[in-house]
Amino acid sequence: MAPSLAALAAPSRLMRAAGRGSGISGALGIFGTHCTARAASTSAASTPMSPLEPANLLEPVYRNVADNLDVVRKTLDRPLTLAEKVVYGHLDDPTTRAVRGETYLKLRPDRVAMQDATAQMATLQFISAGLPTTQVPTTVHCDHLIAAQAGAGEDLSRAKDQNAEVYDFLSTAASKYGMGFWRPGSGIIHQIVLENYAFPGGLMIGTDSHTPNAGGLGMIAVGVGGADAVDVMAGLPWELKAPKIIGVKLSGKLTGWASAKDVILKVAGILTVKGGTGAIIEYFGKGVDSLSCTGMGTICNMGAEIGATTSIFPYNSRMGDYLSATGRQGIASLAETYSENLRADDSAVYDQIIEVDLSTLEPHVNGPFTPDLAHPLSKFKAAVVKEGWPAELTVGLIGSCTNSSYEDMSRSASIVRQALDRGVKSKAIFNITPGSEQVRATIERDGIIGTFEEAGGMVLANACGPCIGQWNRSDVPKGTPNSIVTSFNRNFSMRNDGNPKTHAFVTSPELVTAMSLAGRLDFNPLTDELTAADGSSFKLELPIGEELPSRGYDPGEDTFQPPMDDPSAVKVVVDEASARLQLLAPFSPWNGRDYEDLPILIKALGKCTTDHISMAGPWLKYRGHLDNISNNLLIGATNAENGEINSVRNYLTGVYGTVPDVARAYKAAGVQWVVVGDENYGEGSSREHAALEPRHLGGVAVLVRSFARIHETNLKKQGMLPLTFAAPEDYDKIDPTDKLSITGLDSFAPGVPLTVVVKKTDGTTLDIVANHTFNADQIEWFREGSCLNLIKKTLAAKGTA
Repeated sequence: MAPSLAALAAPSRLMRAAGRGSGISGALGIFGTHCTARAASTSAASTPMSPLEPANLLEPVYRNVADNLDVVRKTLDRPLTLAEKVVYGHLDDPTTRAVRGETYLKLRPDRVAMQDATAQMATLQFISAGLPTTQVPTTVHCDHLIAAQAGAGEDLSRAKDQNAEVYDFLSTAASKYGMGFWRPGSGIIHQIVLENYAFPGGLMIGTDSHTPNAGGLGMIAVGVGGADAVDVMAGLPWELKAPKIIGVKLSGKLTGWASAKDVILKVAGILTVKGGTGAIIEYFGKGVDSLSCTGMGTICNMGAEIGATTSIFPYNSRMGDYLSATGRQGIASLAETYSENLRADDSAVYDQIIEVDLSTLEPHVNGPFTPDLAHPLSKFKAAVVKEGWPAELTVGLIGSCTNSSYEDMSRSASIVRQALDRGVKSKAIFNITPGSEQVRATIERDGIIGTFEEAGGMVLANACGPCIGQWNRSDVPKGTPNSIVTSFNRNFSMRNDGNPKTHAFVTSPELVTAMSLAGRLDFNPLTDELTAADGSSFKLELPIGEELPSRGYDPGEDTFQPPMDDPSAVKVVVDEASARLQLLAPFSPWNGRDYEDLPILIKALGKCTTDHISMAGPWLKYRGHLDNISNNLLIGATNAENGEINSVRNYLTGVYGTVPDVARAYKAAGVQWVVVGDENYGEGSSREHAALEPRHLGGVAVLVRSFARIHETNLKKQGMLPLTFAAPEDYDKIDPTDKLSITGLDSFAPGVPLTVVVKKTDGTTLDIVANHTFNADQIEWFREGSCLNLIKKTLAAKGTA
């Protein structure tokens, strides 16, 4: 619970960041007016939110936020953090008295961004709503369906051919419903957003868990499921429980081999994969100004791995430099004018404060199998030996949405150039993924791609590729223990290549490059040497690079399709025989009765991420076809009954089968079922398929020790019951052969637990208390069968659908 004003002074509950104010903010104090903001110039008043959307002006957004904050300050009567200013500044009703961790907020995001894998289902849901056009600026980005195999050109050509049906659907739907469309090859959604759409103080939701990347430009950008996106696209407020605020105070300046990536690698080690759940991570302190804008984006991007709602940095000159370099000087000017609302108030109060001294920060390597297993580089070699991890490095991969900026690429290239000058090429396979066509074209022009290729590197398409499992890997047979090191953000088992024996580690692109040259996981460039072609030994010097290209960015190929002025002639077609796309049928409403004698489809043991629930990789091609994608339901989860993956008992027959087959058998027999899970169930990506699939195959509830934020919301949106054990140890009291009854649904109400009656095979029963986080509106989603059902009902009542 956030504190009352009286509690704000209690250091035992919250920590205070003192001495933060400077300039205008410090002079005006926390309750100063925003009169300076209202003096924006005429030219600034005509500045659009994005050069690609000239009709969507930015100053009205800033004025509305400022007006809302006037009301919020009077209501809360306390200093505000930056995150609170941006979030509360977008309240649908600014008189809402927000209490951190308690109040459900109704917000008005400025825009929506969707990647192609999640956009398919979101767009299908939007079409079902019956509206003629999206009500807020929305874009679709083709980045997830391109598999890495032979290099950029061949891989992109193959993807365009294999995914033509999906790309055509998304392109025509974007034209029909007023959305911008980025064609395959344009780049990864988060890099495109940073280059074109993110702006300081904005609020955006995106159907990808790494949407928080835009926090590097001072934006509150939150990863959500497709149903949340549909709400906003339909013109409805977006609901979010008021997040707690974790402050990360940065001091000093990065030195040596340390990079911005090491900040979040260290923070992940401190907070773990669930330590940021229900919170926004807000960075502040003098160390902030030493980081580049894209470096701040890297930190915010990987904040998703600690469960954070999002992460954000205060506006500064480094962001202004990036905005100017990407053709958005007008936004930088307006941000300066409204800068009071783009930084925290003096004495703003945080629920927790973490301090990181950049001057003493070591390079880190995190993993394997989880992004929060943090190792300072000085201790990593010993960990490799102690744990018996494969020390030979098979593949090094740099780029992805997390680390593909010009600065990242130029620093890595400086390391490669040192090795080439001594006749050394990469001993490990070395893959490079540019984050966007603009970055690719610029690093090609500046000779960086040539440097990578000279060392044996292969440049992949401007897409997600191996980071999300889109990697047709052939160098190591599946099942062979091996190590890879990446500059990606996520490293769950089987995440990158589908091989459970691949030990994946995440680190900075600089360290990936150095380790790849050495061909060793345990290589430390601070202490270890490489052998030159002439037999001499040498140490790599510190990496150097440019924050922004001195010659400016080269935009490369134009891959953007703007919304059509007249969409009436556009026809969106979904073939009934398609294996890739399927129009959605509405889920059935709740029948008004308690759920009785539900079999447990699976009691999942240990970590169960969205990758375990609905795998990516080869399954991405079915993201627009709910029935086909449901054939991967929980195939990666471990069954607590037998310790096996994708093997569960069918209680109707007593025979073991795959999870999807057993679920389909129950559905065919009219038997509803439940899943039981462990801690942080559903961590990882924002994919709502992990909620749609169990609902489609007859599931009604998921009972776990704790949930990841996005997945819990996604389950609610689809009319399911996400429940948590009031006593976490009750997980151990349930056997996979038990049957569960969920009672109290006739009086289902916010804050009132439900009772789960557990029936054992011998007929004995026990009662378990199950908590939930439903509010009154969300309970209506459950009763109507889904949030989409309620939206359609509401729009029909208004005569707008």
